[in-house]
Amino acid sequence: MKLLEKQLKKIEHLFEKGKPLEKFYPLFEALDTFLMTPGKVTQRGPHIRDAVDIKRVMVFVIIALIPTTLMGIYNAGYQILVAKGLSADFGQCWLLGAQKIIPIILVSYLAGGVWEVLFAVVRKHEINEGFLVTGLLFPLTLPPDMPLWQVAVGISFGVVFGKEIFGGTGMNIFNPALVARAFVFFAYPAQMSGSNIWVAVDGFTRATPLAVAKEIAKGQPVLQGLQDAGYNLSNMFYGFIPGSIGETSALACVIGLIFLLITGVASWRTVAGSVFGMLAMASVFYLLRGPDKLAIFALPPHWHLVMGGFAFGAVFMVTDPVSSCYTDAGRWIFGFLVGVLTILIRVVNPAYPEGVMLSILFMNAFAPLIDHFVVEAHIGKRQKFLSKTI
Repeated sequence: MKLLEKQLKKIEHLFEKGKPLEKFYPLFEALDTFLMTPGKVTQRGPHIRDAVDIKRVMVFVIIALIPTTLMGIYNAGYQILVAKGLSADFGQCWLLGAQKIIPIILVSYLAGGVWEVLFAVVRKHEINEGFLVTGLLFPLTLPPDMPLWQVAVGISFGVVFGKEIFGGTGMNIFNPALVARAFVFFAYPAQMSGSNIWVAVDGFTRATPLAVAKEIAKGQPVLQGLQDAGYNLSNMFYGFIPGSIGETSALACVIGLIFLLITGVASWRTVAGSVFGMLAMASVFYLLRGPDKLAIFALPPHWHLVMGGFAFGAVFMVTDPVSSCYTDAGRWIFGFLVGVLTILIRVVNPAYPEGVMLSILFMNAFAPLIDHFVVEAHIGKRQKFLSKTI
C-alpha cells in the first residue's frame, strides 16, 4: 500500500490546476480516494469526527448487495438448466448464470460511468461514489434476458435525468436506479412486463408468481393456482423462481438488511413501516375476498412479502437516505405509505402485477413534504409547551 500511495503522489501534480491533465482531475481523484483514504478534511464548520464517509457508506451497501447478486447469478443458471430439462448442477448453474448476469452489470457500470465522468469533468467536481450503488442496483431490478443495449439506455437515463439534472449525488429527488427501471419499463414493456418476462432459453417462457396470481380467474383459489404453477412459500423465500435478477430471493434481501442495520446505513423505521403498510393493506383486501372479487384478493398477506420485488425494494430502495425522509416519524409514514400503495397497485390494477417501483417513486416526490409537516408539528408542540411554562 505504501508503494501504491507513493506512485499516486508522483503523478498527482499532473492533474493540478494549470497542469496538462487538469481536466481529468476527477478521474484521478476518484481512483485515489477509491484506493486510499482521502487526505482532505472539512475546511469550515461544523465539524463531525466520524470514521464513516460517503465512500464507506456506499461500500457497505455494495457488500449488502452481494448476497442478492450471487443468488441472482446462481438462479439464472438454475432456471436455464430447468428449462432445458437438465439436472441443476452446482457448477453449471454458476457458469451459465454468470454468462447471463455479469455482462448486464458490466454494461450498467460502463454506460453509467461514462455519464458520471462526463458531468464531473464539465462541472469540475469530484466523481461521487454514489454511482457504485446505482450501477449495481439497476441491473438487479432487470430480467436476466434484458438486451444489453437497453441496459445502457436505461442506466444513462437514470443517471442523467434521475440525478445529474438535480445537481448530482445527494441532490436528487428520486432514486436514480428506480428512475432508470421506470424508463425501461415504459419504453420497452415487452421485455419488462407481462407473463413472459423471464425467458430462460429460446422457446421457453415461464410466468412469475405475481403474473400467475393476476391471471387466475375470479372465484378460483389463488393458492391452488400458484401451487399448480410450482410456486410455494419456500421456493419464493429462497429465490428459486423466475423474476428480476436480484429480486427473487427474500432470504438474500434479509441477509443484506441485517448487515445494513448493523452498520447503521439503513433506517429500521422505514423498513418496518413498509412491512406494516403492506400487511395492513393486504389484510384489508384479504377480508374483502369473495367469488365476485379478483383471485389475488384472497392471497394471504404474508405471501406478498416474498412475492415480486417487495423485499428488494423495502431493503435497498425505500431506505435510500437521499430520496426518502430524514425525520424518524417521517420514515414511518414514508415506509407505511409505500407498503400501502404497493398492494393497491398489485391487487387493483389489472394490467400491472407489481407495484413496488411506482409506489417508491411516488413517495419520493412526497418525502420532503412529509418531513416538512413532521418538523412543523414538532415546532407547534414546542411552542405550546413554552406558552404553558411562561
